[in-house]
Amino acid sequence: MTVRLVDTHCHLMLADFNGDLPQVLERARRAGVTRILVPGIDVETSRQAVALAQRHHGLFAAVGIHPHHATTWSDSARDELRRLATEPGVVAIGEIGLDYYRDRSPRPAQRRALEGQLAFAAELGLPVVVHNREATADVLAALQAWSSTISQRLPGRSGVLHAFSGDEAAAEQATQAGFYLGVAGPLTYRNAQAQRSIAAALPRERLLVETDAPYLTPHPYRGRRNEPAYVRLVAEEAARILDTPCADFAGMTSRNAETLFGWNHASNDSHLL
Repeated sequence: MTVRLVDTHCHLMLADFNGDLPQVLERARRAGVTRILVPGIDVETSRQAVALAQRHHGLFAAVGIHPHHATTWSDSARDELRRLATEPGVVAIGEIGLDYYRDRSPRPAQRRALEGQLAFAAELGLPVVVHNREATADVLAALQAWSSTISQRLPGRSGVLHAFSGDEAAAEQATQAGFYLGVAGPLTYRNAQAQRSIAAALPRERLLVETDAPYLTPHPYRGRRNEPAYVRLVAEEAARILDTPCADFAGMTSRNAETLFGWNHASNDSHLL
């Protein structure tokens, strides 16, 4: 049975892929990957993500400022991201959020950037792609307040908590606010039994698969550059945990991604990778 997958978080615009992007996309296609979401992490990489989405079938973009770059948030950055968000191929605002682990930007700056980007996501009616590291309480508080204001415009499709690493209580709060939960390479690590136990309890209708390439490379390639073809390894492990055939899991998560991002274009295969 053919397995068709989507990678809902892959930073193909980064320099890590400058030397072999055509080969990376071909390997993804051979692995059954039909669509890839490319999220920006600042204004310039958001421009690059949009350009990639417009150049390659099967690629779509999100535009936003990552919490590591929150000090670059400004009126001019907001205006440029808002402009980019109206470009063809853009389906979300992201990668946005909070990171209290690395603290590469002051926390007040992170919160301002998050709130500002949530505001224009609501204006444009676009879901959000959210980064959270050791900031769960603040992230969920912001997202719950925001989702209550856009529930009629984005019913049940507020966005995704990418590379979800929270507990079952956080998952319940997020899904009740209309969010999906992305699972990634760490699910495959030998020491990740706690994550596997949590993943087994997550609502299947709210799951997405992703690589976060070039980061979070799954086993057995851990330590090397990640790439979208490896999303199949994540899907296979998640399917094993859920005791379901991989093809069924792949189909379910692909449909979940379509519901969230609305990118199937009437299932026209010319839009596949």
